[in-house]
Amino acid sequence: QVQLVESGGDLVQAGGSLRLSCAASGSIASINAMGWYRQAPGNQRELVATITSSGNTNYADSVKGRFTISRDNAKNTAYLQMNSLKPEDTAVYYCNADILRRGPWRTFNYWGQGTQVTVSS
Repeated sequence: QVQLVESGGDLVQAGGSLRLSCAASGSIASINAMGWYRQAPGNQRELVATITSSGNTNYADSVKGRFTISRDNAKNTAYLQMNSLKPEDTAVYYCNADILRRGPWRTFNYWGQGTQVTVSS
């Protein structure tokens, strides 16, 4: 079994900062790409940022220059540093990862349960 657990969501004023964490646990051999997605009420889930195992990153245009994705491979953890937050960043943020599992020795895609980020104006 593998789990992704997000944390760090909160209520913050516009212009503020938050740092989200996503910790993977279980029978993990290695983690390939990790990413953050978000879903606001009435909207589809959208990509925020991704990071490969070697550290290459990709961002949605709406967060470039404000958000930074990083990871600690030794801790099987990804982070999302969010600065200059705007009310339109309000959403549930989900972690996603491609994980090679021990045992079956196959790669599966996993989602976390989500963490709420609310930005007040």
